[in-house]
Amino acid sequence: MGNVFAAETQKPAGSPAANMTQVPVPEAPKFSPSMPSPNLIPESDALPNPGTFEDLFKKVKELMPNPVEGCKLIINKGLSNHFQVSHSLSMSSFGASSYHFGATYVGSKQISPTEAFPVLLGDIDTTGSLNAQIVHQLADRIRGKFVVQTQQTQWAVYQAETEYRGPSYTGVVTVANMNPLEETGIVVAHYLQSITKRLSLGAELLYHYGQGNQATIISGAAKYATENWFAAGTLGPTSCHLAYYHKGKEIEFGVEFESNFRAQETAVTLGYQIDLPQGVIFKGMVDSNWTVCATLEKRLQPIPFIFTLSALLNQKKDQSRFGFGLMLG
Repeated sequence: MGNVFAAETQKPAGSPAANMTQVPVPEAPKFSPSMPSPNLIPESDALPNPGTFEDLFKKVKELMPNPVEGCKLIINKGLSNHFQVSHSLSMSSFGASSYHFGATYVGSKQISPTEAFPVLLGDIDTTGSLNAQIVHQLADRIRGKFVVQTQQTQWAVYQAETEYRGPSYTGVVTVANMNPLEETGIVVAHYLQSITKRLSLGAELLYHYGQGNQATIISGAAKYATENWFAAGTLGPTSCHLAYYHKGKEIEFGVEFESNFRAQETAVTLGYQIDLPQGVIFKGMVDSNWTVCATLEKRLQPIPFIFTLSALLNQKKDQSRFGFGLMLG
């Protein structure tokens, strides 16, 4: 039986394609860490699967604090082993208050102890905007995903993705916002190959067409990983994205460099996470735009509460944001 609590919330990758097709919806469960290896290759000598382009910068992104403005209340309720609902209420004096209702369904096709399919998840707010996602394991190594985002009554993003994971490589093809009547759309192809047990190389092909124009962008990617640290990067004609991650005994930190050649914008971000005693997690971040942000999370046992304090400061822009949140369930 699947468990809906295996589905968690995600932030997307920093490749050029991700900037054009990024959808802020909850993240679906990933592939299990170990996939079947061919019998012709001994397990000790087999190259590992390198993951996907989305995984290149995921650990660094997860270190960055997620600031809260004003007050935020989240209530998660599991109705069964397959179904869960959530209520999210945000109140802020700087922006509009909002309410989101979310639901997650996990099927009974068990892939691993923490994975089951199909997965259907999404949320809707008081304006009628919808974020939804469907993920299903189509075969042993093939996974499909369909994502929809609307802004009130308008279609904002709709995309379909097919992912194939081989023993030592991953291939992904994504089509987004395809409209044959208006002759517009985006096609993205990713390929990542393990060269050694620590080094992975890959490429990304982005094809965009619409309004009588066409554009093709090819980018390269590389990742070198050990047990405690990794370095990853993507480089193309329009952007460069580099990251370094290191995990210590009680602290994790990461550095991220992003440059957009067309907009002539560059940003460097340093983030870290410290696991303190008594179930306290502290996250901090500082970037080259003079933004300083920090969050403090405390699990309130035995009640399933997570209490969060948040602060964000930018002296250059004379901005300050403070807030607190409470998650139940």
